[in-house]
Formats: sequence, structure tokens, C-alpha cells
Amino acid sequence: MQHLDDATRTELEAAAFRRLLRHLDEHKEVQNIDLMILADFCRNCLSKWLVAAADERGAELDYDAAREHVYGMPYAEWKEKYQQEATPEQMAAFEARQAAKQEQKDG
Repeated sequence: MQHLDDATRTELEAAAFRRLLRHLDEHKEVQNIDLMILADFCRNCLSKWLVAAADERGAELDYDAAREHVYGMPYAEWKEKYQQEATPEQMAAFEARQAAKQEQKDG
């Protein structure tokens, strides 16, 4: 993509991000805990990254507004409708992933 000008690259990246949000919205059955276990990020991370990007550019975006954008609705509503309680197996896998990350940092 280095052959593209900055504006075109930014447009393509933005389009891919919007497609990622649509994909996550179409797959609400994929829980944040699953994303964290497999990919080390979740919808909340995307929201935080949006806020950080806004801060870097001097734009104002609060976390709740970013989450509403990522989730397509207020977070409390999404959580009530779609978030399931993490299973003991999911929590064990998440904790193992976190421990492995810590080991890599320490090692």
C-alpha cells in the first residue's frame, strides 16, 4: 500500500475499519471475552483506540460516545441484550493468555 497517497490509504483504512465494525455487529454472538482470548482485543479496545486517535489529533471524543459508535447502540443496551456471562473455561483461557503475555514481557 506504500504506492498509495496518504489520503487514499486513509480512506481505505477507514473503510476497512467500518467493515470490521459491521462484521462485529453481524456477529454479536462473538463475545468480547472470545475476542480477548483469541486476538487480544475486543470492542472496548476499539473504543479506547478511537478515543486515543481523537486525542492525538486534538479532537474531542469521550469513551461512551466511542463505545456507542463501536457497539452501534449504548453499551449498557448491548450488554443487556447480547453479553453473556463468561464461562469458567473462557475465564481460564483468558487468564492463561494474560499470564503468557506477562511471561513474554518478563522473559
